[in-house]
Amino acid sequence: MSTDLALDPAHTALLVLDCQPAVLAAVLPDEGEREALLTRLQGAVADVRAAGGTVVHGRLGFTEADWAAVPAANTSFAALARHRAMHHEDPAAAVHERLAPREGGGDIVVRKTRHGALSTTDLDRRLRERGLTALVVAGVSTGGAVLSTVLDAADRDYRLHVLSDGVADPDPDVHDVLLRHVLPTRARIIDTTALPALLRAA
Repeated sequence: MSTDLALDPAHTALLVLDCQPAVLAAVLPDEGEREALLTRLQGAVADVRAAGGTVVHGRLGFTEADWAAVPAANTSFAALARHRAMHHEDPAAAVHERLAPREGGGDIVVRKTRHGALSTTDLDRRLRERGLTALVVAGVSTGGAVLSTVLDAADRDYRLHVLSDGVADPDPDVHDVLLRHVLPTRARIIDTTALPALLRAA
């Protein structure tokens, strides 16, 4: 396998974004599709852990102060703040139980208040402290957390992969355009079945 495709587990993190019961139900109302995505993500998490890589969980969650700080002009989060949704202690805002962070296992968990995993968290610092320079991005939604995180991470010079079957969006047309035309300008697009070989090839 080409060395430019290989992922060194010691420097690689799998970012699993917004895989929380409330968000998953909104993005994938069909239970079968939701369960299929979770199964693929479980496999990716297991593959990265087995190879010695790092798993990062980015979850959306708000405090009272966070809601108050959302301006009316924010088209993504103003309604959420107005309705006091996604409180950080609400079980619906927790990482889904099938992907639960491993206690004492080196997983990173960040709570964010916007789409991207880097802009409102200390994730960039924590990744760099561990020498993590390659990110494999997964989760929901393709046009929300995934897109925002990839664009931001690309500007921060991370090496990026996106799991094509590990992301989902409520709009299939948006999902398709992003995977075919937008995300490939910043990241390599792979699927979950290719991940183990890439991790072994370093």
